[in-house]
Amino acid sequence: MKRSTTIGVAVAVALCAGLALRPASRAQTSPAPVQQPAVSARFAFGGNVAQVPAEFIGNLILLPVRVNQGQPSLFELNSTAPVSSADPQRAAELGIANLQAPVLNLSGVDISLPNLGEIANNDFAARLGRAYQGTIGDDVFAGVVMEIDYARQTVRIYDPAGYRYSGAGKSFPLIFHDGMPVIRAKVDVNGRKSGEALFVLNTALEASLVISDKFAQQHHLFSSHMKTIAVGPGEMNVSGNAVVARIESFQIGPYEIEMPLATFAQGKLPGDDDKEIAGEIGGGMLRRFTVIFDYVRQQLILDPNGEIRSDDHEDMSGISVAASGPGLKTFTVTQVRPGTPAASAGVETGDVIAGVDEEAAADMTVDAIRALFHQVGHKYKLLIDRNGKTLTINVQMRRLL
Repeated sequence: MKRSTTIGVAVAVALCAGLALRPASRAQTSPAPVQQPAVSARFAFGGNVAQVPAEFIGNLILLPVRVNQGQPSLFELNSTAPVSSADPQRAAELGIANLQAPVLNLSGVDISLPNLGEIANNDFAARLGRAYQGTIGDDVFAGVVMEIDYARQTVRIYDPAGYRYSGAGKSFPLIFHDGMPVIRAKVDVNGRKSGEALFVLNTALEASLVISDKFAQQHHLFSSHMKTIAVGPGEMNVSGNAVVARIESFQIGPYEIEMPLATFAQGKLPGDDDKEIAGEIGGGMLRRFTVIFDYVRQQLILDPNGEIRSDDHEDMSGISVAASGPGLKTFTVTQVRPGTPAASAGVETGDVIAGVDEEAAADMTVDAIRALFHQVGHKYKLLIDRNGKTLTINVQMRRLL
């Protein structure tokens, strides 16, 4: 049986729904030098580094930005976006629609761009529980050195001309797929080793690892006997049907991560037009390091932090939830997977989570609720609104993978 058929069966059994569409991949991978960046960075007080007070939501990164010294916004840091852009509605609110030669004002550094596109991200609010306002993309990455310290939840931006790394991390050569950073790594799925393959580095991906259907078929990585769970709608920025499984290991140079979670995706991924690209590395994997993107020198530096050996925790409830309504404080159950604690407890699709234990939903975020559902062994009292009635349902978390 072909693997695509196998996943189709697994997904059907798990009642997996399609997820938000990702942009199509853009060009063939090439080791050619990066073109001279079209952006320029000017640092405060004549310096060469700026520390930006980033906000981390799970493994995703938002940076406070003003456009031409206007009102503050939060832009997502996305290493797979070809250009920086603003949400069209946010651009209209700020009066920056069709703005030419904009300047992004971040703490300690002003970054000049040729232009600022207007691109919507309709899935963002439901996934993250916060309105989408914009993206910092590859055009900015190409003009600076970007350091993401996941442990301290900080971002530093350096002037490439004066940057010299002196830490204990390891340097890896970057390849570029039309601007997207790509690195070599190895996967081991239950003893089926792929050998070295190319993976796109995606700072806007919550998951640890996404493996493409094409690559998994080629290397016979997927088995119908693997224990999997379906990816709920809107929970990960992966296109099409997908299932999550725990694999033996994932290795980048000397760093081997044991038993990480991998998402096997049937939908199109960035770089899918290149037969050498196997999938994506997301924030769930990158969180184990301080990550330095140096496009000018075509290198990635990884410096392990205290999370290098930590476990990947899957959802242990069986509940998929999305944010909507005023203030994005309505938390609706979009899926309950069969055979999970939530299904056994009686949670139903369409239920609204009004509170968890003694905390009201109004005081929570959708990301905080999902984080609770990743805590093995915990038992939560869910206050549920169902068709105008209020119910209390107790759900005991347990490992599903």
